[in-house]
Amino acid sequence: MTTKIKERKLLYLVRTKKDKQAFGSLYDLYVEKIYRFVYFKINNKEESEDITSEVFLKTWNYLMENTEKELTSFSGLIYRVARNIIIDHYRKRAKMQEVTLDEGVEIERVSDMSSHQTVEDKYDMERLMILVKKLKQDYQEVLILKHVEELSTAEIAEIVGKSSVSVRVTLHRAMNKLKELSDQQ
Repeated sequence: MTTKIKERKLLYLVRTKKDKQAFGSLYDLYVEKIYRFVYFKINNKEESEDITSEVFLKTWNYLMENTEKELTSFSGLIYRVARNIIIDHYRKRAKMQEVTLDEGVEIERVSDMSSHQTVEDKYDMERLMILVKKLKQDYQEVLILKHVEELSTAEIAEIVGKSSVSVRVTLHRAMNKLKELSDQQ
């Protein structure tokens, strides 16, 4: 059974029968993806874990309270919820005027770097993440959704509330800006 069909079946069970096990299966399908999406935006392991939990709780509550509303895609819903919670997180952080000691990109270290290629790959990934963080928020978001989360342009459009054409243009501009930043270094 394909993932999309399985997802729709599980979503149907959650919405019609309030099936907690079906929601648990959806959780298993998306927890790593949502955590990764949040982590790229937040750069803090503990906060990312908390936000990921909040995403699934809010998604469950939404599904329970809005059984009559048509839902075309669970992935679109859960990424939209995650995006909104991240925006709220940044708003709260801005009000707190928090000063961090470590302004570098927090990237978990690879435990076994035995080969030269692994070290080079790790360095390239760190360099790329630093460059991505220099891009404006819209560019970061579409690049992460497209190239890290491997979502389609239509799914990204649904998540960010734009047309598919607008998402393609934003992706193109983001890639050009990333290349420009890379060439400057």
